[in-house]
Amino acid sequence: MSRPTRASGRLARYGFGTAEGDGGARAADLLGPEGLRLWRPVEQEPVDEAAAELLSALSRAADPDLALRQLHRIVEAEGRTTAGGTGSPLLADVHADPGLRRRLIAVLGASAALGDHLVAHPEHYRALRTAADGLAPVAEGRLEPADGGNPVAALRTAYRLALLRIAAADLTGGRGLEQTMAALSALADATLSAAYEIAVAELAEGTERPRLAVVAMGKCGGGELNYVSDVDVIFVAAEDADLPAATQVATRLISICGLVAWPVDAALRPEGSRGPLVRTLASHLAYYRRWARTWEFQALLKARPAAGDLPLAQEWIDQLAPLLWRAAERPEAVEDVRAMRRRIIDHIPPKELEREIKRGPGGLRDIEFAVQLLQLVHGRGDETLRPPGTIPALRALVAGGYVGRADGEALLRGYRFLRSVEHRLQLQGLRRTHTVPAEPGALRWLAAALGFTAAQGRSAVESFRAEWVTHATEVRRLHAKLLYRPLLESVARVPADGLRLTPEAARNRLEILGFADPAGALRHLQALTGGVSRTAAIQRTLLPVLLSEFADAPEPDRGLLNYRKVSDKLGSTPWYLRLLRDGGPVARRLARVLALSRYVADLLARDPEALRLLADENELAPRTREVLREGFVAAAARHTDPVEATSAVRALRRRELVRVACADLLCRAGALAPSPTRADGAKRARGLSDITEVGTALADVTDATLAAALRAARASQPAPAGLRFAVIGMGRLGGYESNYLSDADVLFVYDPPPGTSESAASAAAHAVAEELRRLLGVPAPDPPLGVDADLRPEGRQGPLVRSLAAYAQYYARWSRVWEAQALLRARFVCGDADLGAEFEAMIEPVRYPADGLTREQVVEIRRIKARVETERLPRGADPATHTKLGRGGLADVEWAVQLVQLRHAGAIPELRGTRTLDALAAAERAGLIDPADAAEMAAGWALAAQVRNALMLVRGRAGDQLPRHGVELAGVARLLGRDDPGEFLDEYLRTGRRSRAAAERVLDA
Repeated sequence: MSRPTRASGRLARYGFGTAEGDGGARAADLLGPEGLRLWRPVEQEPVDEAAAELLSALSRAADPDLALRQLHRIVEAEGRTTAGGTGSPLLADVHADPGLRRRLIAVLGASAALGDHLVAHPEHYRALRTAADGLAPVAEGRLEPADGGNPVAALRTAYRLALLRIAAADLTGGRGLEQTMAALSALADATLSAAYEIAVAELAEGTERPRLAVVAMGKCGGGELNYVSDVDVIFVAAEDADLPAATQVATRLISICGLVAWPVDAALRPEGSRGPLVRTLASHLAYYRRWARTWEFQALLKARPAAGDLPLAQEWIDQLAPLLWRAAERPEAVEDVRAMRRRIIDHIPPKELEREIKRGPGGLRDIEFAVQLLQLVHGRGDETLRPPGTIPALRALVAGGYVGRADGEALLRGYRFLRSVEHRLQLQGLRRTHTVPAEPGALRWLAAALGFTAAQGRSAVESFRAEWVTHATEVRRLHAKLLYRPLLESVARVPADGLRLTPEAARNRLEILGFADPAGALRHLQALTGGVSRTAAIQRTLLPVLLSEFADAPEPDRGLLNYRKVSDKLGSTPWYLRLLRDGGPVARRLARVLALSRYVADLLARDPEALRLLADENELAPRTREVLREGFVAAAARHTDPVEATSAVRALRRRELVRVACADLLCRAGALAPSPTRADGAKRARGLSDITEVGTALADVTDATLAAALRAARASQPAPAGLRFAVIGMGRLGGYESNYLSDADVLFVYDPPPGTSESAASAAAHAVAEELRRLLGVPAPDPPLGVDADLRPEGRQGPLVRSLAAYAQYYARWSRVWEAQALLRARFVCGDADLGAEFEAMIEPVRYPADGLTREQVVEIRRIKARVETERLPRGADPATHTKLGRGGLADVEWAVQLVQLRHAGAIPELRGTRTLDALAAAERAGLIDPADAAEMAAGWALAAQVRNALMLVRGRAGDQLPRHGVELAGVARLLGRDDPGEFLDEYLRTGRRSRAAAERVLDA
């Protein structure tokens, strides 16, 4: 056929020829005089205005070439059944009815399968005509009676007409996604009901109509069916007498629906395909009570009466509901759901994994499994979470505070996008598919069908891919966040009754949990959960879990009180409850900390935002010495006023104390224990696994505090140029053995610059030292840091500050053996590092005498130790359980080790160190202490130090006496990872006795 050469080029502007690759040549044939007669090939224009409008409608189709081909085929088919010369009724209607034109062309461009149906039944296009009242045809899934003697054939025709109307409304914006899913589900119900009646009518004459219920499951049950899917059902008979006829009806129903619409899948029934197709209600109940697995209960979330005996279907659902809403309490339930999701991904062929929008990572299953697991866990106590559909359930989870608003909206957007993609893919060929095509042409069609257009230098396909990747990435992230939320296991372990915090139920649960004052605890609960606010809703989610955590502590009431204090301060902040709900183990960590430690509770009351530390594993690792010092000094440098500078430093110190204390409290908490990692992904070597690491972390904080405060003090006090000043750490600070309320034992040393009088330099140095002590002692809400210089020469009677030369003169002429012993822990802390090194070098021969000790000096040390033990042990104290001065405690071990250092470190350099356990280990290696004695002393010292720290954490105030009974003993035992307080006390006494005996052997050697 000859045609003008430019005709196809003009038609290409309408979008024709893109799929064909012929520039519109094929379209010219179909539209020309020998085709639809809509195009003048010579003039290269539509034949009239009506034709132009039809061409414009075709250009807007997802695939203009497909729409044109299908339209041409339908008109040809129509011509074969219409008297010649009358023209095409379809084209006449399309020209006259803009609504029909829009709906028909949208269907023809998006669905080859529905186009084929219209070719086979040209008259069916009339189902899309605009009604007399100007409204679009009803597309709600209703079946309209169809003529024909064969009921199955008539049902098939009625089904296709209803599907045609639904697709047309969907493609033209007449129905949103949720309405489309609801209409498709309603159509499935109607089809099941019609097939059910056909099957019943085919029963042998005289057969009594059975009581048989058809329960919709899966997407159909959830009211979210797509265009092409198996329809999941379960068949339920009322009694045993109904089974023969009911099985016959069910079998025939499955056959009819397969011929009419889609396969019916009854594999979700008990025992799956190996079990009987139909069971009685009683048989179902027996199975679910004894044998059903977690996934079978998960499937029940979407159960809904669909056809047959609807009251029986509802009775089946109601009878199984108590079992369903207890399923999450099984120990394995939460992990079962997670494992099922992983297995689904594992079974996807690798080449399809990234293109699977249903089962793949970031796909629909990710959303559905996350929502269903949250329903199983939280729906036990909150009936608003029980709708079968994914979108209504997700909205309920957001409204109830179980999912954050932003997370919920992201999941809803992702779900709508992915379901829209799925609908367009399935509508094209009316076949079951969930895989995005890889072919460029198919991708162009899909992008166009979804409404994407080329814009801003990006093609429609690129725009589609970008949005798909965005949604899939966000869905994958939120799936992991929600499905693997640690709080889920905790909530699942709470009995269903414990989730319903009504006053009476709450009071009973509080008594069961061991609260000493249930009425007072109930008032706290009512204050936290009262009202209809979102904050109260989230608290109602959290508190059942938190109450269980509080109940594990010796004083549950105190844990709840502390939690209310923190919540009162932070409850209105947007991040607080969101962090507890979504922040991994944060809620349980906070509960443990508040229930076990008054010390941390008091710190959090002053700085509640510090609880953010609980969310990040790496935030619960102590900062390095260098990082602390740099940060503290920088904070001080930002202020010119020394008091303000020191306040900033003390606030940082408070935050670091919270960090260390929380890490200490959680390190023995099993799954709640932090596991920090380095930037390269490897586990950090530094943590709080033993008491020496706690002491080092606290000493590093004190060092940084002193360094920053010294900077502020020197900046505020005039001093001669070149005056060198250093702070020397002593006692527990010097030995890196600080505890939570340790003062900073120090010496102050200076060195006058050349040409400056000794008196002027001394006065300036004294002013700096006094200012340092004053700044750190200013009353403030932060924990105080006392600066104690009593270990200086001559004690309190001696000058606060001495020059390096004065120290050298004193130690050379006047020092006694106990002062040499004190110097064993001396180390440079801050100030002039060279001066600190000179001080350490100057005291080396004093603390590490080359010839060791004389017999008289050894006797003197033993005499002083006995005097300290007698005079300093508080009146009424129990020497067996006093951690510092008691039998086998800190003093026993430290005096024994220090005596060995004084006697032998002059000759054995390995003994030179300020840390007790390091020196003890060196003495053992040198053969100075028997290995068995060294082990007993190390165990005694470590346990006493742990108990001393634990007492501070539990009480919130200093104390060295471990009680023999009561909540404080129970708290210490719990904090240190022991279950039985009595057994722990026995362990402490036994360890102390052995440590004492070993220390005495060393002291008497």
